[in-house]
Amino acid sequence: MLRRSSLRLGLLRGAGILLVTLGIVHLIATPHIAVLIRHSASAASASWLTRPMVLNHVLVGVLLLPLGYLTMYAAPHAVSGARWAQVVVRTNALAVVTLPIALFALMGTRYYFDAPLFVVGAGLTVIVAVTLMVVAFSR
Repeated sequence: MLRRSSLRLGLLRGAGILLVTLGIVHLIATPHIAVLIRHSASAASASWLTRPMVLNHVLVGVLLLPLGYLTMYAAPHAVSGARWAQVVVRTNALAVVTLPIALFALMGTRYYFDAPLFVVGAGLTVIVAVTLMVVAFSR
């Protein structure tokens, strides 16, 4: 039982760390989004599109940081059976599992996967979502 609790704690903390990492990757990728838009659209379109895209990227990156921290903070309490922490971890898991679904539904598997930061972000998203769902809802 102790081993299982240790594994569960490690996976929850690891998922939290990966969420924070994903937020950082998102923020690091933000300037690349602006460059991509400038190279892919007319000057007028790029000027109009860049700010909302950058804002969106920054907001998501910033929101991933506390989501990851909260997952790490709640992890030991969830493993020990605290109801509030289980609710937090399960709510985070349900929110995070929507990320890869939305990612692949909206982005598909087109040329975006040629960009290394996109591949890292997509991979982290899938790993965190699966890990959190399995650990948060297992007994």
